[in-house]
Amino acid sequence: MKILHVGPTLPDAHQWAGDILLRGPAVQGDIFQSVEDGASVIGIVDGGFEYTAPLWHKEVLYALSAGVTVLGAASMGALRAAECHAFGMIGVGKIFHEYATGIRVDDSDVAHLHGPAELGWMPLSEPLVNVSATIEVLAEHHVVSGEEARQLNAIAGSIFFKDRTWRSIIALADFIDAGRAAAIAQALRTFSINQKRADALELLTVMAHCSGIRAAVEAGWRFQQTSLWNEMVKQHSTAKVPGELS
Repeated sequence: MKILHVGPTLPDAHQWAGDILLRGPAVQGDIFQSVEDGASVIGIVDGGFEYTAPLWHKEVLYALSAGVTVLGAASMGALRAAECHAFGMIGVGKIFHEYATGIRVDDSDVAHLHGPAELGWMPLSEPLVNVSATIEVLAEHHVVSGEEARQLNAIAGSIFFKDRTWRSIIALADFIDAGRAAAIAQALRTFSINQKRADALELLTVMAHCSGIRAAVEAGWRFQQTSLWNEMVKQHSTAKVPGELS
């Protein structure tokens, strides 16, 4: 069985899921539960963090110790893959690569504000990883200069993730006059990049080619069932509260 934890990054994931079972953004206890449910492959894209306990690294280690292939991309999945790569978790996509190599270090670069699942995870702000990818393309097409791109990235990075929108970014760019601001806004309709979505789709492709059988465990480490781990297992609940690291 293959399970993918996904939400606002790819709200239409069902169109490409095939035989992959879709579950909502992962919170603490969810990966443990997926292992207990018999998953052989677990993909992680989105995860909650603000109003609930976030996905615990130790759950990833537990899954890996059970022979489960664990992959991550785009959002919380990219973060956990960069952190657990040395133990066997597989990272997919550009965003994972940026965290794994230290190009990015701030967790909030992938965060954005969104509506609930009932409203299709409607996006209400822009994650910095998408903004940076878009600015890069704008510079490549000479919509903005190299220096303007640098300043726009700096402005975007200074805005709290819940407040970050293209409107707020351009409004703070006092080096851009009204005419050019309108031209940039128009160019965004053509050159806007959703890097998180692209990485999530790449993860789905990789998962589709993964074996549906748990692998033989050959790790050079052993999973330790600590008292905190035992307490989490004891208290685990399937209730999910959406957060914004997605």
